[in-house]
Amino acid sequence: MPIAADREAPTGAPGRAKPGRGRYNAGGAAWRHCLVAGVASVLLVIGFARAEARSGDAALPALNADLRQTSVSGISSGAFMAVQFGVAWSSIVTGVGAIAGGPYFCAQGSTATALSDCMLDAPEGPDLPTLIRDTDRWVASDAIDATAGIAAQRIYLFSGYNDDVVLRPIVDALARYYAHYLGPDHRGALFEQTAIGAGHAQVTADYGAACTFNGGHYINDCNYDQAGILLQHIYGALHPPGAAPLTGHLLAFAQAAFAPGRDPAAVGLDATGYAYIPAACAAMQACRVHIALHGCLQGVATIGRDYVLHAGYNEWADSNGIVVLYPQARATVMPFNPQGCWDWFGYTDASPLDPRYATKAAPQIAAIKAMLDRLTAGYQPPAPPASETALAAPAVLVNDRSDTAIDLAWTPVPGAAEYEVERGAASGAAPQSVATVPGPSFADAGLVPNASYVYRVRPLAGGVSGPFSAPLMATTLARPPRCDDPGSCPLSP
Repeated sequence: MPIAADREAPTGAPGRAKPGRGRYNAGGAAWRHCLVAGVASVLLVIGFARAEARSGDAALPALNADLRQTSVSGISSGAFMAVQFGVAWSSIVTGVGAIAGGPYFCAQGSTATALSDCMLDAPEGPDLPTLIRDTDRWVASDAIDATAGIAAQRIYLFSGYNDDVVLRPIVDALARYYAHYLGPDHRGALFEQTAIGAGHAQVTADYGAACTFNGGHYINDCNYDQAGILLQHIYGALHPPGAAPLTGHLLAFAQAAFAPGRDPAAVGLDATGYAYIPAACAAMQACRVHIALHGCLQGVATIGRDYVLHAGYNEWADSNGIVVLYPQARATVMPFNPQGCWDWFGYTDASPLDPRYATKAAPQIAAIKAMLDRLTAGYQPPAPPASETALAAPAVLVNDRSDTAIDLAWTPVPGAAEYEVERGAASGAAPQSVATVPGPSFADAGLVPNASYVYRVRPLAGGVSGPFSAPLMATTLARPPRCDDPGSCPLSP
């Protein structure tokens, strides 16, 4: 989803794009397309009459959900915003999913930099050393949480090799940004999927446009259950969606209650947001919250509730006690956001010389956090277990595979403090320990394409080792064919 033209800030300001970066002539065709689409979107928004009734929006309920088990994901501008929210509030965000997104503060407050270095494969690419310095500087000023929180997160990244909007080098740069803060001890927390032939889209198992398509509603059917894979990388093995109709309900709520000055349009937000609430969560059973952020041209004001109903999260949420929060951005004239993007390039900043859109104080981040605080206000800490139980073997599954990585997930074992992962060759060689991880997933990267491996996992706690899981074989995918013309490349077999 392209973003629309906003403003170019003066160069040389602290934390901004350096002279020579963020050129307007980078990707001239993409720039012209964005500008034309932006103007059209402004005209649409001026004359658009919303169908949903404002007065009928319900209030967000206070549920028994643990704030520190929050996760967040997004597509395109929603991916950039998911990264921003996950970095700014890393103390409460346990996992992040970024579909076609780039590093934190990538645009540095400049639309031109966003359109070039953060979407197209510009020669410079995202300026990671500067972005890391800006991250650390904001930590030092308490504008965002300490980066130690990032090291505790589990990260899922996705780049479809038919994506012609946000190119793979941008997602690779995001992987390097996270690797900097995860460090070698947490390398298995990050899984990057680049071997699926998707266009620029939220990918599903059985809904949407053709897999390679770049456009439309930006939801593509690739026979790939992205929502479930993402959630299981973050939370561990989950119950699969049931065959019966969903038990929960989709709640429309007024976003004015959470917007600065109670004026959502003033900060690029729609009047109405949505939350999918499973029946178990409505009954105050223990739940978690996942925040799902749409991309540009993908909010309810543009495509109706297609993303809210069909991104794939609700089915997994219903079976696993997960509330899905769907905040809504929309096209606005002031601030100039004609394609309804989330603010990852500075259109809500009061001054272009002082970019704050990626910090806790940013109006959109603050609004989403306020929604999250409301949903988790009824949290009831669980009672401690009556007695210690013996560690059990986890049930491990192959959550995802790329050409160079295998992602494992398993059910959390009560009492386990961490898990040891062993890997062996399918030829029968003895397995060797490859990692000890704190959470119920592990991304094993740097593997050989089209090769088989055998894994087993055991829980650890206080010097005590539990039994290993049954051996599980997994095979990496073949290396995808080179794609010189994204959108028209054949799908991998």
